[in-house]
Amino acid sequence: MNIISNKIEGNFENKLPFVAYRKSNSVEVSGFFMNDDDLDFSSEINESGFVFAPFNSDEKAVIFSADKAEIINEKFNLNEELTLNISNSVVNSSDKLNHLKLVEKTIEEIKKNSLKKVVVSRKEDIQLHEFDVLITFKKLLKTYSNAFVYVWFHPKVGLWLGATPETLLNISDNNFKTMSLAGTQVYKTNEEVIWKAKELDEQQLVTDFINNQLKNISSKLKIEKTETVKAGNLLHLRTKVEGVLNEEATLKQIIRGLHPTPAVCGLPREKAKDFILKNEHYNRTFYTGFLGELNIEKKSSLFVNLRCMNVKDKVATLYIGGGITKDSNPQKEWEETIAKSKTIKQVL
Repeated sequence: MNIISNKIEGNFENKLPFVAYRKSNSVEVSGFFMNDDDLDFSSEINESGFVFAPFNSDEKAVIFSADKAEIINEKFNLNEELTLNISNSVVNSSDKLNHLKLVEKTIEEIKKNSLKKVVVSRKEDIQLHEFDVLITFKKLLKTYSNAFVYVWFHPKVGLWLGATPETLLNISDNNFKTMSLAGTQVYKTNEEVIWKAKELDEQQLVTDFINNQLKNISSKLKIEKTETVKAGNLLHLRTKVEGVLNEEATLKQIIRGLHPTPAVCGLPREKAKDFILKNEHYNRTFYTGFLGELNIEKKSSLFVNLRCMNVKDKVATLYIGGGITKDSNPQKEWEETIAKSKTIKQVL
């Protein structure tokens, strides 16, 4: 059995904080394991450790400090049989009605004022007959090789797991890489991928936003050609962006510039965020926040917290959203959330 497997089970049983994670297309799993249940926050984004930040950038991010953690890196054995679930869970009809109403209201709001895009979401509670934190983490690892997969726990905050396809920021010294990720369709074998104007426009909005946010604090900005990428059973549009951070610019500046991106919030950002906080009628907490390594050997590797869930008292709360523009169709937006929820349901 892996050392990290033992540590996950031990820390979880003893209610001690930890995070274990694997980066995209890697065979190595890393872990930060804490020896006390202190709850530490990062405010200046200058600490060294693993950061877990909420969607609302006005709220504090939790930090597992590197100097207080036992840090382990190892190749992870995933040879055992792990059975995935075929999700037949029935979505509450009131959940559907509420989401359709929210999407309709969002479209109306976009058409009558300066909003160009708003990302609205919903949560869905799944009753669990049994739950094993390690087995669920292993299922995520085995199923989503090209995602950032993690399990994060703090007894004073909760248990989160996810498999996100979206990088917020990779930075080494002053060289950084980020991406815009938008547009969603279900992957169908042997079918040509065709993107409609709505998805292409939505993707361009995110790319333009990143360009505008970074052009004044960086140089050598390079925006690559948009490509289609697969994440679980879904396809997305992705545009890679890289550059060099100006010497006077800080890591906090670039993170504040990017987070929350239009891929999880909207445009203009503050107006979209205000609409979300007033109209979603639930607290996203860490869904669509960011997480990852912060200032480890002068490198940071941060990811947007998508395709994730919070587990408490044998209830898994899933979070699913989609980008709404003036051309959105409420029924199709609902179906997109159903497709996204299947990604995470099959590991439960």
